[in-house]
Amino acid sequence: MPAVRHTVRRRTLFALAALCAMPSLSFAADKYPSKPIRMVVAFAAGGANDTIARILAKELQQSMGQSVVVENRGGAGGLIGSDMVAKATPDGYTLLLGSAGAQTIMPALTRKMPYDPRTGLAPVTLVAEAANVLMVRTGLPFNNVKELLAGAKQKPGAYTYGSSGNGTTLHVSGALMEKLGGIDLLHIPYKGNGPAMNDLYAGNVDMVFGSVPVAMAALKTGKAKILAVTTKKRIPSLPNVPTMAEAGVPGYDFSSWYGLFTTGGTDPAIIEQLARETAKALAKPDVVAALAQQGVEPESSTPAAFRARINDELMRWERDIKTMKIAAE
Repeated sequence: MPAVRHTVRRRTLFALAALCAMPSLSFAADKYPSKPIRMVVAFAAGGANDTIARILAKELQQSMGQSVVVENRGGAGGLIGSDMVAKATPDGYTLLLGSAGAQTIMPALTRKMPYDPRTGLAPVTLVAEAANVLMVRTGLPFNNVKELLAGAKQKPGAYTYGSSGNGTTLHVSGALMEKLGGIDLLHIPYKGNGPAMNDLYAGNVDMVFGSVPVAMAALKTGKAKILAVTTKKRIPSLPNVPTMAEAGVPGYDFSSWYGLFTTGGTDPAIIEQLARETAKALAKPDVVAALAQQGVEPESSTPAAFRARINDELMRWERDIKTMKIAAE
């Protein structure tokens, strides 16, 4: 972990330096913030978005001198909470702790988006990168991915997997396993990773693709079996857990990210200020440690770089989602 933290800290400080070099575009940011800030999480409490949002909100509250209140508005794969932020007053007082699924995958799946995914939300900064984890209920007779694939091939459509919602990265993780593994599973969408895990623990769903923080909590309680991580390489927080490719699904490689957004049309100076404050927060050793304990790697960016990444991913998913067994409804 020391080498990982050093790399993360160096990247974050580099992004912070770039942000500090930007000229202020107006005087609006000089008075910002002058009242409490709301940070929306578009999923139920207990998932990765919620955990990361609360860590970040605490730091921003201390550095900006105003309350930063986290509000969970789950549903529709993250679109309900995202739409709320997109339609808020563009003054920087309504933020979104968003993620790749809701912000770049759902637009490719949804026939009619409630807001324009390229202009409705203003990207502020990348916050963290993360793997997803395949977990199965303890009563399921599979102890590794190869056994799971063999069992699923014998009973097509008999086994279920839960996710934090249609079109989320956790849904895509499962759809990708179906495609590359040559199996047929039944997808059960929830309003967040937390509710999906509760049903996994209760035995109501066979497997869940969850966030690393949730998987680590499950590992401590012994309520689920962890079979693999979705990234190309193993992750430091779960060093003994194989990748999906190692475990029996060649070519599997998928990761997620989390980022901060505000309402489209917000003063660029306010966006820059939020990006700078977030970069400073992510560079703090205690924040790096807190996020590392949750299995995610903090990484910030300039608003421009983050916007470019989102535009690239929107184009990617508009093209690639057609080849996968996945739909928003």
